[in-house]
Amino acid sequence: MRVWFAAAIVVVWAALACFGMLAPLHPEAIDLSRILMSPGREAWLGYDDLGRPLWDRIAVGARYSFFVAVFVVSISAAAGTLIGAISAYRGGWIDHVITRVVDIFLAFPGILLAIALAGLLGAGLGNVVIALSVVGWVGFARLARAQVLAYKEREHVQAAIALGAGGGRIIVRHLLPLILAPLIVEATFGIAAVVIAEAGLSFLGLGIQPPLPSWGSMIRDSSRYLLVSPHMVLVPGLALMLVVLAVNMLGDSLRDRMDVRSLRRQRG
Repeated sequence: MRVWFAAAIVVVWAALACFGMLAPLHPEAIDLSRILMSPGREAWLGYDDLGRPLWDRIAVGARYSFFVAVFVVSISAAAGTLIGAISAYRGGWIDHVITRVVDIFLAFPGILLAIALAGLLGAGLGNVVIALSVVGWVGFARLARAQVLAYKEREHVQAAIALGAGGGRIIVRHLLPLILAPLIVEATFGIAAVVIAEAGLSFLGLGIQPPLPSWGSMIRDSSRYLLVSPHMVLVPGLALMLVVLAVNMLGDSLRDRMDVRSLRRQRG
């Protein structure tokens, strides 16, 4: 039941991101007569301190959080998987250098490194994607390296090497299909982490800039009105919490379904 609930939330989030632009949304429409108006018949989620409809702003903010998460995870997964697979397959000094680089990245907390990169690059949507991608590839590289080390001695891989297949072909055709399942699970959890990171950067003023609405910047701008109009903080906060919770629940379910050992124990 909880998986279906989580899936429904993710579907709504994705639908708002992909098809919300077709809806008549006006996130920047200012109506001074509706400043700090609570949720009611005229607006499901109420209005903010400038009389802007929170539903419209939440829907548009969902679009930016979704596409940032998709782009960052796609770039991180592609780069990290390629680097980790090459490191494990080639071995030697290449593996040693890449492992040391990964260790250096892991020596810094990811969010702090993202804040530093966003500060250096400057605020903006594109720079947020770059900063989070630079931080996010490390986890995929470590996972891909560990998986390739476990599978590269398999008989079919050794047979492909004996037949003269190149390293690129072996990685793409023989190793990548074997390590795809854990990478998909890692990508699922990565989406949740990127959503929180993007909201955090926007909260600090280093992410998506006004007039573009972001859940993080909405929480920051609404915090001063917490005692007067708590719905201004609760609405984006709940949206952020539900999306992250739903993605993590789907990741847990996906991990359980793809874990061959747990399936064998259940059947046994």
